[in-house]
Amino acid sequence: MRYFFILVQIGFICTQTIASTIDVPKFNAGDLSINWEVVENNKPANGQSLNAITITNNGKVTLPASGWKMYFNSARLILQATPTGNAKIDFVNGDLFSLTPTNTFQDLKPGASVRIEFVDEEPVVNVTDGPEGFYLVWDDQPEKGHNLGKFTYTPFKPNYAGLITSEIIYNQNKNITDIPKWKLPEIFPTPISSVANGTDAYAYFHLSEKTLLGLKSDVKFENEALKLREYLKSILGKHVKEATQHSSSLDFIDLEFKGGLNAEGYELFITHDGITISASTPAGMFYGIQSLKTLIPPSALAHPQKEILISCVEVKDEPRFPYRAFMLDVGRNFQPKQEVMRVLDVMALYKLNVFHLHLTEDEGWRLEIPSLPELTDAGAKRGHTLDSKHYLPPSHGSGGDVDNKTGTGFYTRVDYIEILKYASNLHITVVPEIESPGHARAAIKAMNTRYDRLMAEGKKEEAGRYLLADPIDKSDYSSNQYWKDNIIDVSLPSTYNFVETVINDIVGMYKEAGAPLNTINFGGDEVPAHVWEKSHAYLTLKASHPEIQSTGDLWYYFYGKVNQLVKAKGLYLSGWEEMALRKTSLDGSSVYVPNPDFMPEHLQTEVWNNTLGDGNEDLAYKLANAGYKVVLTCVTHLYFDMAHYKSFDEPGYYWGAFSDIDKPFSFIPYDYFKNSKVDKNGLPLNRNIFIGKQRLTDYGKSNIIGIQSAVWGENIKSTQRLEYMLLPRLLGFAERAWAKDPDWATEKDTTKSAVLYNQAWVTFLNVLGKRELPRLDYLDGGFGYRIPKPGVILQDGKYVANEQFPGLTIRYTTNGKDPDAKSTIYNDAVTSNNSIIKFRAFNNNGRGSNVTEIVKQ
Repeated sequence: MRYFFILVQIGFICTQTIASTIDVPKFNAGDLSINWEVVENNKPANGQSLNAITITNNGKVTLPASGWKMYFNSARLILQATPTGNAKIDFVNGDLFSLTPTNTFQDLKPGASVRIEFVDEEPVVNVTDGPEGFYLVWDDQPEKGHNLGKFTYTPFKPNYAGLITSEIIYNQNKNITDIPKWKLPEIFPTPISSVANGTDAYAYFHLSEKTLLGLKSDVKFENEALKLREYLKSILGKHVKEATQHSSSLDFIDLEFKGGLNAEGYELFITHDGITISASTPAGMFYGIQSLKTLIPPSALAHPQKEILISCVEVKDEPRFPYRAFMLDVGRNFQPKQEVMRVLDVMALYKLNVFHLHLTEDEGWRLEIPSLPELTDAGAKRGHTLDSKHYLPPSHGSGGDVDNKTGTGFYTRVDYIEILKYASNLHITVVPEIESPGHARAAIKAMNTRYDRLMAEGKKEEAGRYLLADPIDKSDYSSNQYWKDNIIDVSLPSTYNFVETVINDIVGMYKEAGAPLNTINFGGDEVPAHVWEKSHAYLTLKASHPEIQSTGDLWYYFYGKVNQLVKAKGLYLSGWEEMALRKTSLDGSSVYVPNPDFMPEHLQTEVWNNTLGDGNEDLAYKLANAGYKVVLTCVTHLYFDMAHYKSFDEPGYYWGAFSDIDKPFSFIPYDYFKNSKVDKNGLPLNRNIFIGKQRLTDYGKSNIIGIQSAVWGENIKSTQRLEYMLLPRLLGFAERAWAKDPDWATEKDTTKSAVLYNQAWVTFLNVLGKRELPRLDYLDGGFGYRIPKPGVILQDGKYVANEQFPGLTIRYTTNGKDPDAKSTIYNDAVTSNNSIIKFRAFNNNGRGSNVTEIVKQ
């Protein structure tokens, strides 16, 4: 648990005034702006940080000295502090805090500012560490939150181990050579086999509106042909002609059945005369078409073309893993339906086939369940409240107003069915996740709302039918995210009424959509100590169930019953790794081992916890070796909400790792110990942590069904931020999920392995910079992928710059202004007598990276 000690000192930039007598409602909270700054790390004590917020009144009315509170969110816990100034900060619940002026607070006149300093027990690393979502509540209007105006922060240049500087970036990039585009692989992810299939005179197929699109088999691929036809129209401006049989034309695309191929495999044969795609299933045909798309130059996507040249190749391909997943958390911060569909389009292009949708959290329930309307009537909204009777409190900076884009929102039943149909059309299976028994505050409070409504109507029996918490439970606990009331009481019979009802409604949606549903993920992670200990329902259940000796046994009781409910619908149960673990002791210490009781049930575990240095590095391998089906979702390499690297201007959490695009690309699923180079703080790894850890056996390998990347939603507050964090890291993941095990991963000679890896790495970066990032500039109107900032060093009195992705353009300024798309292009080392020189990378559309600023000493 992290502690946050607050010292408050108030300094004024204005003259002290007499207390205001204005009419409070006339004051506009939006006229107040907040600036956060980090004063200094390791102050006032080592391991702490001194911070400050400055509140400025930009309006024409004075903010009175009392009669109000401010509320805000912070990912860092604030315990009972002892303020020394004229404001007091208190913990409320979760990540919500209040700031109250004391009797020495002075009126804040128009144009004036007030500074509040506080001490955080942890050093600040990046922008995500600051407070957010400030809003004001008047004492005489306690039900209404008024959002403040502009929030800014002062750039901070910390001094700590592992900080990534412009010089470090330059040195990381200096071995990245430029490979001519014609020498690069043209299909991505890398196929098993791709061989040029033409001579100099006949090296290309000429795609145009004259091309015939036909089916050569009794096994029809009509849906795939229709999608291909629409895609070709988007790049040619007209529909290509259809042919039901292969004609004598020398300008054709044929989709044909071929038996004996992998269920997702395909063959692609392109000559000067035509294109033939062969597969045994619609999914295989779909992936063959995706490969054809990546053969089309990205420039062809900018506007309709009269003719497109496609290289003549012969390709044989199939995926390495049958389960290639991306998980998106929309519970903490909501993402609109249209953005979900854009994500599905990217997944499909790069051959991912499972979309794990994390629909529920403490901070939001995002799927309409018609049988239980309160789940979205109350559980899908966030705004100022201290009792959560009608909606949930603000989290992650969502603010005091219920009408907000990230805290409030859900998918209607119609929306979700539309998402399911859209995904199915792309051969993507949607796995719904209903978090339980932890991370369930939204559901708990929504069912309390239902209870209160029905009790007021005199319907006592019906009111208690779906309760998820014992009203008289006095158990005292705190979750990892500091909630004190977010765990479902699994002792209550009503809990299973709730679970069964949710399952039934979800199954009904999939049935109506005609979409596959094989499993429902029921979470299972991060249930804290001391939960249920004082639950009357637990004590009652314990008295009648001798197998339940402690609250720890409730875990197996709960998942045993949920498993039966899921199996009754013909599904299997999946969840995070804790679901499959049993707590025991070793030499007096608590340890977790694979639970033998659940192994015959064929549960699927998604294992995230391999945090380096925390002792569970081999947990995924333990479960696979024991017989559990495992999806690797390793935080060290595959969590894309983690910051790219340790720098103040790179957003994201970092509790588990820093994760630039090299992390997913270098991931070795069957031996991730081998490619782990740095610890969770970005420092060189002490490899002694792997001594005594289980390696993956051959039997264990058979239980690794796939890999999964993830974006958790705490700091994903917009569609733009989602795309920044997701892309292009998802492409590194796609390469590992689809392509065969690379030579550098299997090579035992470490020197040879390093050489092979560097060759593959440089090729990958060139492919992305010159083909796939430009493709993303046009796909669905363009994606806001992250453009890495340039590396810069001072060499022989000149500034030398480089970039991670060959193909991007570096521009610079010497006048102190940030470079824009019209600034001078960097071609060679720069000499400047000015005190500040700034560099920035740009894509073809003129969108830029963060700025690398060099200040002469």
